Amino acid sequence: MTSGMSKWESGAQLIARLEGRSSLKTLEPCLFAEEGYPIYGDVVEFHGAEGTGKTEMLYHLIARCILPKSRGGLEVSVVFIDTDFHFDMLRLVTLLEYRLSSQGTEATMKCYLERFFLMNCHSSSQLLLSLYSLESMFLSHPSLSLLIVDSMSAFYWIDRANGGENLSLQEANLKKCVQVLQKLVKDHHLVLFATTQSLMQKSSNFVESSEKTECDAGSDYRPFLCKAWRQLVTHRVFFSRHPHPDDTQGFLMTTCHIQNDCVVKRLFCITEQGIQF
Repeated sequence: MTSGMSKWESGAQLIARLEGRSSLKTLEPCLFAEEGYPIYGDVVEFHGAEGTGKTEMLYHLIARCILPKSRGGLEVSVVFIDTDFHFDMLRLVTLLEYRLSSQGTEATMKCYLERFFLMNCHSSSQLLLSLYSLESMFLSHPSLSLLIVDSMSAFYWIDRANGGENLSLQEANLKKCVQVLQKLVKDHHLVLFATTQSLMQKSSNFVESSEKTECDAGSDYRPFLCKAWRQLVTHRVFFSRHPHPDDTQGFLMTTCHIQNDCVVKRLFCITEQGIQF
């Protein structure tokens, strides 16, 4: 499912469009283990149990993206695909208001939110169709630099039940989604952030796979999504609860660069104003 524009795009148009993608170099240095920022083509997985700060971190990134450069933002557009219905628009607006202080008006807020595109999906089939539909959107919006899926594991149990005993049928839709995501990220010079839930507990007799990294060794991570997804991920960020000495709730973020096993750990907390490192 490609548009006529993608079929007839000239080389000059292609270069102009891709050069229009803004850099995410200053998105959030604390998230990345080595280079300090994402580059085009990176696929970053946020993994952890529910309530460990994954979605809140996404709000933090969205705010950084859509705010103007004069307010410390990157002034780029974001597509957010919500599959588990955790997204709270009021929370995002609240974070923007804190960052704008008293200088933000309703008109300016609407202007910034025009850089944010929200899609809701109720099944893996709908997610696949939604991803196909994004082709024309990225072609016509050069300012779109970040794609977010929250979450990739939302339909795991449903697809597993629908696929019966056949693993290929269980993973069919997810594999197709991964293929489309890979093409979108590559063809349109995007960065992809996606969350996954900790659905599997690592048992004592669990046999470690050859794909296990040093980063995974320090966590309870057990891969359960299809191999195509695991091969697409370039950075994996583990989220967990980490109480502060004063008994307030804190969180730990462990970032792993998949290719070189470079690992960085960061503590953060969540306040009314958002993420605080």
